[in-house]
Amino acid sequence: MMIGIGVEEEFLLVDPRTGVSCPRAEAVIARHRTCCTLPDGAVVHRELRPTKVESVSGVCGTADELYEHLTAGRRTIAEAAAGEDCAIIASGTPLRPSLDRGYGCGCHVHVDVPDRDTAVAVVNHLAEWLPILLALSANSPFEGGHDTGYESWRTVERSRFPGSGLPPHFTDAADYDRQIDRLVDCGVPADADQAFWLARPSSHRPTVEVRAADTASTVDEAVLQGLLTRALVLTALDDLDHGAEAMPLDPQVAAAAVWSAARHGLTGPAIDPVAGKPVPAADRMAALLGYVRQALEDTGDAALVRTLLDRLEREGTGAERQRRAAADGEIAVLRMLTEETVPHP
Repeated sequence: MMIGIGVEEEFLLVDPRTGVSCPRAEAVIARHRTCCTLPDGAVVHRELRPTKVESVSGVCGTADELYEHLTAGRRTIAEAAAGEDCAIIASGTPLRPSLDRGYGCGCHVHVDVPDRDTAVAVVNHLAEWLPILLALSANSPFEGGHDTGYESWRTVERSRFPGSGLPPHFTDAADYDRQIDRLVDCGVPADADQAFWLARPSSHRPTVEVRAADTASTVDEAVLQGLLTRALVLTALDDLDHGAEAMPLDPQVAAAAVWSAARHGLTGPAIDPVAGKPVPAADRMAALLGYVRQALEDTGDAALVRTLLDRLEREGTGAERQRRAAADGEIAVLRMLTEETVPHP
């Protein structure tokens, strides 16, 4: 069963010489519209802050299509940014001190499902796997020029907001809407679209949106998140077809699993949210691959996912690579991110 997948990627606009944030999103978007083309369905637009831009793929059926859309989006934004004397980098948090703290960059994956009730049931199934998706994506070790000690400081920053972390267990779409409305009535969040859980059903179309990942330094890592997320959704749909509903997770264990993934990435212990105990991150990764193996084979993505994971194991996550580059100074990190963010022909 092949279902559509789309990926949103957020990027920071920076001075290419210093890494200081550049609040020129409007100018970059305007320039993009006059000088660049994208694949059908793909778009570029500004984000909440003027120092960020977002590339959104169209609905893609294959890994090749996803590569094409994501590569085109990055090159398009980079070209437009260069015309405004700035560059784009894919980092979960700014490298230099910035007024935009708490608004890090993420990689969001959308996967089609039949309806919103199914979307809610799928999110329930995904919850236990979101921490390992986060660990794979960790790409924000620095904040304001300082090493935070975390692999994903973006996740820690986001945890200050209500509606963060693993989503609660919901019985159906009506239950989800009731609980969201109750939070909105409390004044936090401002509206239903500001529920920032690591996965949620779309408020306006039958899709699941997974928001666990830091923005990916490379296209390969963004594609990996997309393919693994689609495989998780397909596996959850198969479980639901066989009458298997997800069990609620303990909220404190769930929070601990997210914290551990943000703190350690793939380099330290993880927490199994179902068993409620620490395990090696490699064991959680192996469990994820075992869970989605059939789905990856069905979509023809199994070999590619294995290749991308092997590369990640050899080279380290974005956070690990940023720290290695930092041994040669902050500008070396900027150079590395600039080179990795924009694929060369």
